[in-house]
Amino acid sequence: MNFENVALLGAILSKDYAEDFFKLLVNYQDISASEAASRLSLHIKTAQDFLDNLTELEITKKDEVFEKKRPYFRYTLIQSMIDLKLDLSVYEKENPGEGLSRLVREMKENGANFSVAKSGDCFSAVTIWEGGGRERQEHKISLTTPQGKFLFHLPFPQARPMTISDIMDKTALDEEYSMEIQNIVDELIKLDVIEVL
Repeated sequence: MNFENVALLGAILSKDYAEDFFKLLVNYQDISASEAASRLSLHIKTAQDFLDNLTELEITKKDEVFEKKRPYFRYTLIQSMIDLKLDLSVYEKENPGEGLSRLVREMKENGANFSVAKSGDCFSAVTIWEGGGRERQEHKISLTTPQGKFLFHLPFPQARPMTISDIMDKTALDEEYSMEIQNIVDELIKLDVIEVL
């Protein structure tokens, strides 16, 4: 099941009327949206959306029927077992490659405020003010411990830049944290806190 379908199924199952709706579908040969709505005290549009979403996920099927020349749909349960699985292995880790060889340092007059963690050897957050005047807004980014340690050893604006890899070595961070580190570096480059040379 792809992410969109898992998200849709999760949204369906989170409805407070979902269990009662499934009981109806199990006990009836087929049902219309108006019949389901009247039995569950729901708005017909709510019932229609619920049934259409189930049809999209191939949990129900809908058949067009005619009554007094007016067509409408009847829904039939076609799956008695719903299996919600999300395979996260499809999101392969990106290969840091040459990204770790980028020379970086803190950008001059970036306006960022680094909060020191209680341990004193790393940062816990970075606060950046965005915009100007009355539109100025605070943007606070909480840091993981490896990110906080990395930024704690980031060269100052006037200092010689270092590669991301060298800063990680200096901080004794394993390579397994490289994606996490590059993620915060890329974010702070966008926010003009870090410069790449």
